Amino acid sequence: MPSAKLSNPLALAVLTLLYERPMHPYEMSTTLRERRNEESIRLNFGSLYAIVAGLQKHRLVEIKEVMREGNRPERTIYAITEAGKAKMIGWLSELISVPVKEYPQFEAALSLMCALAPDEALRLLEHRLQSLTLQRASDDSVRTVIPPDFPRIFLIESEYERALLDAEITFVRDLVADLRANNVSGLKEWRRLHELRGTDLTPEELDEAIAAEFPHDFGWTEGTATSSQ
Repeated sequence: MPSAKLSNPLALAVLTLLYERPMHPYEMSTTLRERRNEESIRLNFGSLYAIVAGLQKHRLVEIKEVMREGNRPERTIYAITEAGKAKMIGWLSELISVPVKEYPQFEAALSLMCALAPDEALRLLEHRLQSLTLQRASDDSVRTVIPPDFPRIFLIESEYERALLDAEITFVRDLVADLRANNVSGLKEWRRLHELRGTDLTPEELDEAIAAEFPHDFGWTEGTATSSQ
């Protein structure tokens, strides 16, 4: 059988749980929530059943037994197979050891930010900075209740999340400061472009004005105006 191509982190979480011991899906969901894994892995109970079914289809998990307690519905207990163990270890090892290009939504928004007027982009970045700062304050409050002797190994993912949060706060704060101080190369051209778009020029006239005012190597080439409307 060809190797199953899996990418959903929830599937990896299921395999790691079943590597510990056989479980039914409800117990998997409960265990992930108790361990606060839902802060790092998107957890949806309906999706969990679909994930388990997919893993069973690929023979990475199998039914160990079906239990019934009184009048309660049957509960299917799943166990990981040898193929599942190999897949889990290989998949987890690759995720930890090999950096991959990810596509955060904020990065995508930054790459398209010039579609907004500079002052509006600055206002939105200031709002984001405020939200990030509140998020960090909330995280600080949570950390105060963690016992000093709590094993660090169970906090590694939260440390990573905090490092990303701090880095983003620093980046956004610096970008906001640079925009306020007009210390961003291309800002003048960005502002002028939106001034032109605010006129009564036709799309054709706007293209001509942009082509006349901006050098081609800056990126504002002919067709920019019409293609972005």
